[in-house]
Amino acid sequence: MINTVSSNIKNISTLEYKEKKFEYWGPTPDESRKLMVNKSHALKDKRMSLKEAVGKHIRDGINLGIGGFVNTRVPVAIIHEIIRHGARDLTLSFQSNSICPELLAGAMILDPDRVSIKRVELAWWGYEIIGIAPMVRYLATNGIIEMDDYTNYGMSVRFKAASMGIPFIPVRDHGGSDMELVNRGKMIECPFTGKNVYLLPACHPDVGIVHTTAADMYGNARIFGAYCTCPEIAMAANATIMTTEKVIPTESIRSYPNLTEIPFPVVDTVTEVQYGAHPGASYGYYWFDMDHIKMFRSICEDFRKTGNKDALKKYYDEYIFGCENHDDFLEKIGYKTLKKLKDMDGGQPIILT
Repeated sequence: MINTVSSNIKNISTLEYKEKKFEYWGPTPDESRKLMVNKSHALKDKRMSLKEAVGKHIRDGINLGIGGFVNTRVPVAIIHEIIRHGARDLTLSFQSNSICPELLAGAMILDPDRVSIKRVELAWWGYEIIGIAPMVRYLATNGIIEMDDYTNYGMSVRFKAASMGIPFIPVRDHGGSDMELVNRGKMIECPFTGKNVYLLPACHPDVGIVHTTAADMYGNARIFGAYCTCPEIAMAANATIMTTEKVIPTESIRSYPNLTEIPFPVVDTVTEVQYGAHPGASYGYYWFDMDHIKMFRSICEDFRKTGNKDALKKYYDEYIFGCENHDDFLEKIGYKTLKKLKDMDGGQPIILT
C-alpha cells in the first residue's frame, strides 16, 4: 500500500474522490465479456516475435495489466519493447511491482511524447527490502498521475472478479481503515447478514503482460514458484501478451494438465524469451540481479533528488534504445553475470517434459 502518497491524487479531496461517478479505468465487464465470448478458441500457433506482439496489441490510452510480483517473474522484456514501441496515456494496473512501472515512468520523464502514464491502480510500487520506488514518489508528490490504492489482496481479487466475469467482489480487509479513503470501492450493507461489507470493482486490463516458466505454442502455460496473480491478470485481460522462458511441446502440457495455470484461450501471443524477467528472478532458472536493480534504482533516486536526467538517459540509451531485442540486452549484462544468477537459483525444481 502507498497510503503516504495516495493523498496527492491530483489534489482531489477524499470526499470528492469518493463521490465522483464511478467509471472503470479500462474495459467495462460487459465490454470484456462480449469480447471474450466471441474470442476464437481454436488451437493455433500463437508464436511471434515480441516486436510483432507489442505492435499488434499495444496502443495509446489502454489499461495495461502487469504481471509478476515486485521483482519476481516480472515481464521486463515486454516492457522494454513497449518503451521502444511507444504508448501514451496509459493506465497501469498491477498487484505489486517494481522495475516494470519504474521503467515506464522513467521513459515518460525522458520523452512523454513517446511514453506516458495517466493513472495507476495498484497495491504496491516499490522494491521491498531495497526501498520504495523513487519514480512513484516523484510522480505522486508532484500530482502527475492519479492513483487508486488497494491492499495486495484487494488488487488481486479485483483481477479475480474480472476473470470470473463478475463486476465486483466483496472483501473483508478494506473496511474500517484508511483504505476506504484512497480507492474507489464501496461500503454496503450485506443483503444476507445485514453487516457491512466492502465491494471492490473488477479490473479488466485491455492488455495483460505476463512472463511464465514454460508454455506451449498455443499459450497453455506453467508457472512454478509464486503465481504472482499472473493467471488472474491473463484471464481478466481482453488480450494477453505472454513471454515464457521455454516453449515446450503440447504433448508435455497434456501429460500434466493439472500444471497448466494459464489456459490457451486467454492468450493471444507467445514469445520464448530466456531471462525475460531479468533483472527480476524466475523460479527454476535464475535469481535476482540485485546489482542491476540497485543500479537502476540509484539512477532514478538521483533524478528524483536533483532533477538531472543525464544518468537516466544514459541508462535508456544503453539498455533499451541501444538494443534491438532482449538478446541484445542480455549481451550487455554478460555471460558471467547470467551464469552467476542461474547458479544462485540453485536449480529449483520445475517440470518441463
